[in-house]
Amino acid sequence: MGFEHLDTIYYIILFFAALFAGFIDSIVGGGGLITLPALIACGIPAHLSIATNKVQSVCGAFTATITYFKSTTLPHLAWGIFFTAVGAILGSYSVLFVKDENLKIIILICLTLTFLYTALRPNLGKYENNPKIKNIKIFYLVCGLILGFYDGFLGSGTGSFWIFACVTLLGFNMKKASMNTKILNFTSNIIALIIFLWQYEVLWKVGLIMAVGQILGAFLGSKLVLKSNGKFIKSLFLIVVGITIIKVAWDYFFEIKIYF
Repeated sequence: MGFEHLDTIYYIILFFAALFAGFIDSIVGGGGLITLPALIACGIPAHLSIATNKVQSVCGAFTATITYFKSTTLPHLAWGIFFTAVGAILGSYSVLFVKDENLKIIILICLTLTFLYTALRPNLGKYENNPKIKNIKIFYLVCGLILGFYDGFLGSGTGSFWIFACVTLLGFNMKKASMNTKILNFTSNIIALIIFLWQYEVLWKVGLIMAVGQILGAFLGSKLVLKSNGKFIKSLFLIVVGITIIKVAWDYFFEIKIYF
């Protein structure tokens, strides 16, 4: 495998990184922005970091999904799960063949437009509105395939994209969007993990230690959403998306890239 051991201090750092990521991810997505760089910073090779990251992210997404389960209101969810799974299969398998330079500039543009659109519309996500896409199956077909592919390929910020899609296209408020997108995020995570287990190796000790942090963070974050009025979600969403833009831009323009 070429990578055998981490010092104890790195396990502690990764645990707390996963705890914080789970908290953030359960609310607005973007947890991968924290955990994947943390894994790589500990000296774990890129492919191994990406595969191991899915172990803990699956646990966090599952915890948030279970916590939000009774509040989930998306209709015809099976279609969303199906198309998201298909997209995740294609995205995870594409990691074998595609370098991420071209994809990153597309993601950077999309994130920037998402940030500006959300920031310049103060009432966006504050109240529920009429959906722009009335056919939920079309929504799942387009967003499920695209975001499932992205989550399987890179992953960071997938939850944020899902929330934005539900707010702008289905007319959800931020709180409702946050709760309803977790099952779709979990779907792409578990599918990607299965593909990675088939194609790559995983550091199980690292992944499971981080999984404990993810579960705790996701539980605390999702409980906070359920008990609050959700007004803080938009601000947190903009912060996470803004940081993601900076990270992706730095990677792209300064050539600090993860090559697949």
